[in-house]
Amino acid sequence: MKLHVWASDFVSLISRLAKASALFLCVGISLISIGLYGQEPVKVTLDGGGPGLRFEGLGAVSAGASSRLLIDYPEPERSQILDYLFKPNYGAALQHLKVEIGSDVNSTDGSEPSHMRSRGDADYDRGYEWWLMTEARKRNPKIILDALPWGAPGWVGDGHIYSNDMADYVVDFLKAAAREHHTEVQYVGIWNERMYNSEYVKALHAKLVSEHLLAKIVCCDSYPGIPFGEWGIVDALAADPVLKGDIAAIGVHYPRERSAPPSPDSARALGIPLWSSEDQPNPGSGPFVSRDWRVGGRILARQYINNYLEDRFTKTEIWSPVTSYYDLLAAPNSGLMYANTPWSGHYEVQGTIWATAHTTQFAEPGWQYLDAASGHLPKGGAYVSLRSTNKKDWSVVLNTIGAPAAQTVAFQVQGGLSSGHVYVWETNNTHTFERVFVIAPHNGGFSYTFDPDSLYSLTTTTGQAKGTAVPPADKPFPFPYLDTFDHSPKGRAARFLADQDGAFEVQSCRGRDGLCLQQVITRTPIPWAPLPDPFTIAGDVRWADYTLSADVQIPTYGSAALMARIDSADVFKDRTALYPSGYIFRVSRDGHWEILSTHFKSPTATLASGVVSDMGQGWHHLRLACHGTTIEAILDARRVAVIDDTSHKSGMIAIGADWSQVQFDNLSIEPN
Repeated sequence: MKLHVWASDFVSLISRLAKASALFLCVGISLISIGLYGQEPVKVTLDGGGPGLRFEGLGAVSAGASSRLLIDYPEPERSQILDYLFKPNYGAALQHLKVEIGSDVNSTDGSEPSHMRSRGDADYDRGYEWWLMTEARKRNPKIILDALPWGAPGWVGDGHIYSNDMADYVVDFLKAAAREHHTEVQYVGIWNERMYNSEYVKALHAKLVSEHLLAKIVCCDSYPGIPFGEWGIVDALAADPVLKGDIAAIGVHYPRERSAPPSPDSARALGIPLWSSEDQPNPGSGPFVSRDWRVGGRILARQYINNYLEDRFTKTEIWSPVTSYYDLLAAPNSGLMYANTPWSGHYEVQGTIWATAHTTQFAEPGWQYLDAASGHLPKGGAYVSLRSTNKKDWSVVLNTIGAPAAQTVAFQVQGGLSSGHVYVWETNNTHTFERVFVIAPHNGGFSYTFDPDSLYSLTTTTGQAKGTAVPPADKPFPFPYLDTFDHSPKGRAARFLADQDGAFEVQSCRGRDGLCLQQVITRTPIPWAPLPDPFTIAGDVRWADYTLSADVQIPTYGSAALMARIDSADVFKDRTALYPSGYIFRVSRDGHWEILSTHFKSPTATLASGVVSDMGQGWHHLRLACHGTTIEAILDARRVAVIDDTSHKSGMIAIGADWSQVQFDNLSIEPN
């Protein structure tokens, strides 16, 4: 708060007294602000009986393999991250968690495991979404859980996602969440950012009812780039009462992107809640979220408020809760937090955590917006007011982002709302989620002068707090590195390896003792994103000179690959690419081998190729070495190629396969 324009000692004294005395502030600040700033304060009346929509809450979307590396974190850092995300009155205090219903298909930054890889298959511990839902609910028993598919296994509907098979697949996921993990999923979607199918919506609703599930349908998680746009379902709902009755909320994605207009009147007229069911504080270029307050935090501070003021969205979900995927993948740094080095335990609590906390720690789902006490400030910024379910407590969330100067607002409280102490919390370049003042209203009224470029919460509630856990220092990926997979849980992913398509899981070795890593998916899934061949990635983009090696066992008609100096693995950069951008050493079961240099949006260059005539059906040893401009490939004890190439100077490693059950053992990364 600031009370200064004049430079005199007298004014400075009054300013200091004002900051020291809540009573002086609440009675006299309006007159001071007029004298100092030469203008009337903005007047806001908080009336507990006023109209407004129900506040549904703020949450985040764990999907697209965005949480992959989180489960590999050691304790206590893993629990600290989860506390910052989900623990009430600690950090973001998320009120919703939406998870992907995995399907072993790339859904942005990797593939999430399916719980049913065939009609007879069932494994309800695969992956990390079950675990994440359980951990979220441990911290906040009232958290609301959502689920949404991005793709589907190939057996579903014989390759058609809108089918009875898919309804069964989704229902099985929901039932398993309750039965196996004691987590009731309250909402479920149709198909992420794809054109809806009215008959499938009705079939899914009928299936939910027949199975006595309480989950309600959100439709249709649409995006401005799809046919008929994000609001394409609206006319169908207006024309079809049965379809309208089957849907609990309309969810749209990235409503502010591409300068999209506000939600249409036809959508608001339906009387169905409108949600921003996937959103992002995207500054428009580069990484999605800045790690400090100045970019991502400021954008999100405006977005949460404007989503209600301009679109009447009563719920916003951010993709993603935590950046737990490698930076060279698509849409880097999307999360409210940053945690993608589990070997170090390091994480970052970003400004977006506190931008979220300014709402979630001051209002709960079920509270009501007060429309007459919500609006835009004349010098820049906006505010929303909400009252509690007891109709006494209230909170105001206000930002002054972009305002050139301080602004004074005079509040009047009436309609049964509490006129007790008002607690003021502030975030900006100098304060991070700090309680900066306590006001004692006089006759239900008080004024406050708000700093520019800041985010505030004013509330009659108590209990808010800022988490205190501090992460260890960051460390690079361990190098040299060796994984024999013998100490990994069978049927699960190996640590630090992030699958980009298909599924690489630890299984018993074929033809040798111990455990190996096997690509287990043999039928291509129904895709959402571009569909490269299966590969799993790890390492450090700064690595330049190293040797990658592994033992491989290749099934008949299969192929295995080692990949080095991967400098990008963003599947959206080239929707036809089978591999990431880097050097690929691929060997087929029939003895054919090749070394490729891949570049997104450029033809793949075959640097060398040949045939080994005596490839047996047992195990083989592959090595791919990079040293300066020299690329060397070895198959068993045979040096098959030495190449001079300058296309890729540094990057991560990966091992890959086609859609066959290739096995890998003794994965090694070592200096040359």
